[in-house]
Amino acid sequence: MQHLSLPVAGLIATLDGDQVAERYTAIDRYAKEVLGCTLKAPFMTLSFLALLVIPQLKLSDLGLFDGQKFTFTEVIS
Repeated sequence: MQHLSLPVAGLIATLDGDQVAERYTAIDRYAKEVLGCTLKAPFMTLSFLALLVIPQLKLSDLGLFDGQKFTFTEVIS
């Protein structure tokens, strides 16, 4: 399995740009071909899930956040 380490704050790679592009392409291909992901850009989608300022519901380390009301909300089952 391929990987792309992001050792700087979990956001930034220390590899050069060509190496990052090569590894990103490999993990993207793995997610689609081996894992069956149907998203066009699965890792870009994941990166935006944690941005609490984008409207709609977002899951954070503190709980479920409603971006339209700009407050945390309860999960009711």
